[in-house]
Amino acid sequence: MHRSQEQHFKNRLLTPIQYVKGVGPRLAKLFEKKGIRTVEDALYFLPRSYEDRRNLKKISELKAGQKETGFGEILLSGVAFYQNKRKRVFEAVVGDGSGVITLKWFRGNERYLRERFKKGRKMIFSGEVRYFNLQKEIHHPDVEIVEGDIEEDYLNFKRIVPIYSETEGLHQRTLRRLLKAILERYSNELSSPIPQEILHRQNLIDFSEAFGKVHFPPDEEPLELLNLQRSEGHHRIIFDEFFFLELGMALKRRGMALEPGISFRTGGALAQRLLDLLSFQLTRAQQRVWDEIREDLGRAHPMNRLIQGDVGSGKTVVALLACLYVIESGYQAAIMAPTEVLAEQHFLNLHRWVEPLGVQVVLLTSSIKGSEKEDLYQRIKKGEVHLVIGTHAVIQEAVEFHRMGLAIIDEQHKFGVVQRGLLKKKGENPDVLVMTATPIPRTLAMTIYGDLDVSLIDEMPPGRMPVETKVYPEPARARVYRILEEEVRKGRQVFIVYPLVEESEKLQLRDATRMAEQLQKEVFPEFRIGLLHGRMKSEEKEAIMMEFKEGKIQILVATTVIEVGIDIPNASVMVVEHAERFGLSQLHQLRGRIGRGRYPSKCILLAQYRSSEEAKIRLRAMERTTDGFQIAEEDLGLRGPGEFFGTRQSGLPDFRVAHILRDAPILVEARKEAFRLVEEDPALMQPSHSALKNILVRRWKGRLELATIG
Repeated sequence: MHRSQEQHFKNRLLTPIQYVKGVGPRLAKLFEKKGIRTVEDALYFLPRSYEDRRNLKKISELKAGQKETGFGEILLSGVAFYQNKRKRVFEAVVGDGSGVITLKWFRGNERYLRERFKKGRKMIFSGEVRYFNLQKEIHHPDVEIVEGDIEEDYLNFKRIVPIYSETEGLHQRTLRRLLKAILERYSNELSSPIPQEILHRQNLIDFSEAFGKVHFPPDEEPLELLNLQRSEGHHRIIFDEFFFLELGMALKRRGMALEPGISFRTGGALAQRLLDLLSFQLTRAQQRVWDEIREDLGRAHPMNRLIQGDVGSGKTVVALLACLYVIESGYQAAIMAPTEVLAEQHFLNLHRWVEPLGVQVVLLTSSIKGSEKEDLYQRIKKGEVHLVIGTHAVIQEAVEFHRMGLAIIDEQHKFGVVQRGLLKKKGENPDVLVMTATPIPRTLAMTIYGDLDVSLIDEMPPGRMPVETKVYPEPARARVYRILEEEVRKGRQVFIVYPLVEESEKLQLRDATRMAEQLQKEVFPEFRIGLLHGRMKSEEKEAIMMEFKEGKIQILVATTVIEVGIDIPNASVMVVEHAERFGLSQLHQLRGRIGRGRYPSKCILLAQYRSSEEAKIRLRAMERTTDGFQIAEEDLGLRGPGEFFGTRQSGLPDFRVAHILRDAPILVEARKEAFRLVEEDPALMQPSHSALKNILVRRWKGRLELATIG
């Protein structure tokens, strides 16, 4: 790159990759496929694994059942046919004088493979060695074409060699050469102003040294730790990512603590009257969380608390107690739910509980129109309404509260950041309570809710029946129908859940509308079948729910609209169609709709034989446990943090290296150090901390605010 071009970028790490010597526009496009647009992106493009090429084995020494690395020449290559010529397999026979091994590709671009693996070329290959017809072979090996003398090539041989994720046209040797050049030219630009005392306490190496050791490890680095991403270089980079996230969280939390809020002063008589009226007592967990909330409500700064509890743990009652506490102090409360079905369910339940207390509660959804809506707006504005329950309709500009003191967000991960913020702005620094029935692993909670106080309801109300979960293949459908019939004849009720509302041409899935008709006509003609989905009008949904609750409908065919909020104690069986299409957390949420009465319950997962391996793991996990937190751990491990909630909703930063499950111990240490630093210097005003603030702003701009609730 020309010096004038380089000088154009004040921060040289932000230099576009195409201006790096040896890259240019063509390679830059290939780099972009990997998300590499700048020098900094390239430095964070860490190896996916490492190979020990200090001593390459002869083919005769390669052992079956182990991952091995060898070197040889292609003696023969081309397509072989198996299973009476039905199966095409590309093969390359490689020899080194001591023996031969066959490398096989069962899928892939045949033309590309022919071009790349020509007879006479030398290659490094790596993979699990197996035997077939007494011959050694490797399926879909990692391969690297070798040009020149390996004795002279100290970048690709005679060392622990980094293996990068490839894209077509951008191979290992090119990646290593360019990354070596980038490290030599730019590594002195890499800096992280984490105070020396923290680095010393945590036994961390220099930041730029860490990148050098991760990309091109010295011989003394343990290979096992490198491949587990637990080397001292990896540790340093991971700590850095976590530290700046947690530093932002600590600053935000500190800012919240200084915000003026409402100190609610009341004896709590209204909340106590509800407790006296209820037919059950709070569990110890519910009581503990209610005590924590009541303490928050009395403080002079706004509450920002998350209630986390599994499906059916009783979060709603605790939230209602908080509402009554605020209402008794002369303020209004609002509960925002993600769907009309859930909002309606909350309204029906809560209205029944608070009506004897003289509390005015209303439902506000987009289905309410015209004069009825305008009348509601006026009553809310005048303060005639104490509690507003609704959907996104609550945050419409036209909605004005007389005196909002408490904002509650239910199933908070279903809302975007902006929506949560708009609800909070309906009052003047109101207290904020968020609830989720999606259990969140501790490390994830620390990451996305680092600025919140977390309350955990980790105890189920007495009398909850265990739910037996079993996976059935499609051919067992008749047996499943017999189970349903037996349950209904016992006087129980059944859910059947489908992923679609109407038949889709693209996906061969059973849809709710068609199947409800078929089940009624052909399978269960003597039982009454109801249909519930999100496209129905509010009055229709409410009518169906009421009939199901009253036992007039025996089998309810529904979409995932019933995932949250429907409480039918008499429902003892749930069938989930095409269960392989659902995520773990969603399946767990659905399962939570049963087992709410005094009868043993069954959750039946109907799945296709041709499910992916990941889907099979999910379904086996559902059979194995009903513990929501264990389910969440597995789900997070399968999908990663970005997909667990959806990055857009959660605002999780896209960690380049760190993994919140694998690296949980590092996250805990980074959090401890970040919060300690903010305690000592709450606004980072010390001259030695100004660089920290600059990096925090640059690195997490547009993300930190996403990691908040309000």
